[in-house]
Amino acid sequence: MEIQDYLKILKARWVIIAVTVMVAVLGALGVSLLTKPLYQATAKMFVSATGGSTVGEAYQNNLFSQQRVASYSELVTGEALAERVLGVLPLDLTPAELAEKVEANSTPDTVLFDITASDASPTIARDIANAMAAELIDQVRELETPADGGTPAAGVKTVQLAGVSETPVSPKTLRNLAVGAGVGLLIGIALAVLRDRLDNTVKDRRDIEAVFGRTQVGSIPFDKRRTEHPAIEFHDPGQSPSAEAFRELRTNLQFLAVDNPPRVVVVTSAIPSEGKSTTAVNLALAMAEAGHHVALVEGDLRRPRISNYLGVLGSVGLSTVLAGQADLNDVMQPTKYEGLEVLASGQLPPNPSELLGSEASRSLLDQLRRRFDYVIVDGAPLLPVTDSAVLTTHTDGALIVTRYGHTKSHELDRAIKNLEAIGARVLGVVLVMTPTKKGDAYSYSYSYNADSNRPRVDLARAPSRAPHTDKRPRSTATKAAGKKWPETAQ
Repeated sequence: MEIQDYLKILKARWVIIAVTVMVAVLGALGVSLLTKPLYQATAKMFVSATGGSTVGEAYQNNLFSQQRVASYSELVTGEALAERVLGVLPLDLTPAELAEKVEANSTPDTVLFDITASDASPTIARDIANAMAAELIDQVRELETPADGGTPAAGVKTVQLAGVSETPVSPKTLRNLAVGAGVGLLIGIALAVLRDRLDNTVKDRRDIEAVFGRTQVGSIPFDKRRTEHPAIEFHDPGQSPSAEAFRELRTNLQFLAVDNPPRVVVVTSAIPSEGKSTTAVNLALAMAEAGHHVALVEGDLRRPRISNYLGVLGSVGLSTVLAGQADLNDVMQPTKYEGLEVLASGQLPPNPSELLGSEASRSLLDQLRRRFDYVIVDGAPLLPVTDSAVLTTHTDGALIVTRYGHTKSHELDRAIKNLEAIGARVLGVVLVMTPTKKGDAYSYSYSYNADSNRPRVDLARAPSRAPHTDKRPRSTATKAAGKKWPETAQ
């Protein structure tokens, strides 16, 4: 992976990083609030050696005092001095517990050292430090006094008594928050990279074309308006991002084979909830917008959606014709969109796979091919059932709709292999619901205006094939709706 790949991961997984940092900061804040405040008090001590009237002797005494600093510092943290302090300072502590509250720190090359005491009470910390200083003076005097009662070789004095501190030394809330944020950031980045490495969903053109060896023929951006209004109004300027994406899909589909482009296409997906029905509807509308005569077939005989999306009668249609209960001309329904007619699903049969794979299905699609410029069939998902697989063998091929960040790689791979196993043609993959955020690595926008210096010519739409001459009113399909599914079909 290159740096750009990592930056792309951080940009795509920023929520994980932000949540991790927030949790770490809140954890650090919680620890800081739950930690009991700790105060420190410090007494400063001075070590001196006796004698030394000459310069040389004074120098030797100074070196001797510096050596004594380390020894006296050890006495400060010993239990012997702590026991002496407990004799004068009433504390509910053992000598070992009191010794843990005290530390000695010396300054190199000097005869000074500090006695620092820590406690939850600033007053007690002060009292411990001062008591330690006083008892250390007596202890040193006893240790340095010769056995014959002569003058002590060295001594220690208190230079500065400890005072009451108003600011606790622990917890350091700001420092803890900063450390928590830093640790959370590192953990968040690690989790984001790990999550991306473990993510096996399809999100990239490279995955589709390199891993699966299939062409990505379209990329449809996510548009929350499609949840309420699946059909795009192509004449509405406000719909331009989605509309342009489907126009690009239309163009790519027409150029898959320039001399003989696919005209009867099944739109399917690997698993449900991928957006195949919405894709089928808007692909058909994009074809109709270009001036073509288009038939949209509701080929999902298990969970049909096209009828509801376009507001047509769904009780008569494909299953009715395949069962021999109606003629194709009786069930084709016009829509409010110019050039688009719909063949609804009809009553849901008990045997969709057998019905769609029958010779009657092949004959019906041949009729639609002769009558319309393009036939778009909304098929069932490939992995749960075999409906679309057998249906694709009667058409020019299938478009597999793949939802960005939802369809797993092995699911798309199985779907492609299922079609290839029966000799069906895979026209390509359509990646839908791709991110539309500005600056996103997966979406692009641009403006390309006409040259104002060149004269404009008002061009007519591409000529469409002559529509069929059947002008019967829509009530014909309504009459056919009264027929029931034959009992012999079960």
